[in-house]
Amino acid sequence: MSTPHNAAEKGQIAKVCLMPGDPLRAKFISENFLEDAVCFSSVRGMLGYTGKYKGHEVSVMGHGMGMPSIGIYSYELFAFYGVEKIIRIGSAGGMHPGLDLGDIVIAQGACTDSNYAAQYELPGAFAPIADYDLLSTAVTLARKSGVKHMVGNVVSSDVFYSAHPERSDKWLAMGALCAEMECAALYMNAAFLKKKALGLLTISDLLSDPERAMTAEERQTSFKDMMTLALETAIAE
Repeated sequence: MSTPHNAAEKGQIAKVCLMPGDPLRAKFISENFLEDAVCFSSVRGMLGYTGKYKGHEVSVMGHGMGMPSIGIYSYELFAFYGVEKIIRIGSAGGMHPGLDLGDIVIAQGACTDSNYAAQYELPGAFAPIADYDLLSTAVTLARKSGVKHMVGNVVSSDVFYSAHPERSDKWLAMGALCAEMECAALYMNAAFLKKKALGLLTISDLLSDPERAMTAEERQTSFKDMMTLALETAIAE
């Protein structure tokens, strides 16, 4: 039952799937965290794997950059492959002054400048939020492990190179912790399809200090605290 964007057959994808933006990060997780991992798709270079983590079947698949991309991949996993839970594991630009490189943000809600919600023809604005069970589990596990983290609103933007970067101060004034590009669409897909979703984000750069940022290689391989937290959350329920 392959789709235009996924070569997997029925039964090859687990009920819970971790989704990094970078497909090479999916490959890294499969090689370093999962046992007996098998690649179920490489369509368009968007790698997906299923293996075992502490005896539990878990899948991991890239979702690309931006809301249209994660919108497609997460929709297909939810609607066509029977996935019940998706945990996005991505990078983000820190806005809150208390955040530093490597810190984790657990995305309780996702503000957005995107028009993604227009498809639902709602009579007002929709507030995309994480699944509470996944959220509370991740927070509990993060506290127990001592991983530095914050919980709250993030900003899912359609723009990476903004013509008006100073506008991030307006989001910060409303309590947003960081900027990223996908959680809002993931949360909307989950709400529409009656599924569960959560975003875990590692701060890879600081909007207030652009000179401080992780390299592309570091983004692929150094998010181990987030990867472990996501896997433990995935199998905890």
